[in-house]
Amino acid sequence: MIRSTLSALVLTAVLVAPPACGEGESQEASPRADLQTPAEPAPLSPALDPAAVAAATGVSKPDTSSDGVVKVSFPRADVEVEVDGWKMPPFMGLTSWAAFTPGRAGVAEAMVMGDLVLFEDEVGPVMSALLDAGLQVTALHNHFFYDNPHVYFMHIGGEGTVAALGGGVQQAMNTVKQLRTASPTPATSFGGPALPATSDLDPAPLAEVLGVKGTAKDGMFKAVLGRKVTAACGCTTGAAMGVNTWAAFAGTSDNAVVDGDFAVAEAELQPVLKSLRTSGIFVVAIHHHMTGEQPRMLFLHYWGRGKAVELAAAVRQALDLTAWDRPS
Repeated sequence: MIRSTLSALVLTAVLVAPPACGEGESQEASPRADLQTPAEPAPLSPALDPAAVAAATGVSKPDTSSDGVVKVSFPRADVEVEVDGWKMPPFMGLTSWAAFTPGRAGVAEAMVMGDLVLFEDEVGPVMSALLDAGLQVTALHNHFFYDNPHVYFMHIGGEGTVAALGGGVQQAMNTVKQLRTASPTPATSFGGPALPATSDLDPAPLAEVLGVKGTAKDGMFKAVLGRKVTAACGCTTGAAMGVNTWAAFAGTSDNAVVDGDFAVAEAELQPVLKSLRTSGIFVVAIHHHMTGEQPRMLFLHYWGRGKAVELAAAVRQALDLTAWDRPS
């Protein structure tokens, strides 16, 4: 009886449900991007030689799984980390790793995926080292609350030769080692001069560089630059719904800060990261804000210090690598 009643209620709900994206619109649903049938696996290059991975990464004894994945690990035992007041051993999630598997036949010898455990002062230099080596940075986020010092996790990927990919991983790990050798305790600030307590920016040159009017408030300036995607429901969403790149400036013309968020398509992520890092801008997070949208969007948050106009130019340079909605 209960099952019959529930079935009737579900059927009634389906019959009377309103249109999902506006009164009177077609009810024919388009396939959800995250529910589409995955592509057929590509033919692969030959199995990898663990000795080649060892030579490229500098890890003497990589692990090899039953399906031929060769994995190297780097436990972060060099800095003591507490989470919620508890000293956390590397085994519990404080180990950097990179895994290698055969790449697409005729395209790449190998592909790599990994997750690097980094402290705040390591993120920028390691990201630059990876990008310079031709690897991709695909996500940057935290895994814990109440961790001391704060720990971040940088996900990486790439295709190429074992020597090139492994060499990039080794360069990233060498960068970490160099930083911790120079200063065993992670830094607690970006450094540089203190920001003035009161901002006094002229918005006109910043607006000119960015190509938008923007908004000024209390000596600060903010620009919001939108773009459009189709949400999973089929609705068109844009700047007002959060699909936007924004930049906020404070300080003075010679001592300023910029922080903000870039909305990038997947193919735009690596060029934008390279542009920002080349300009000395720190990328502090890379993640999703939505699911099932088309095109898929990633959001990267950033922070930079310097002269206000130079910071605006760095943002604009990266912005022009994306398909933002330029003013008509």
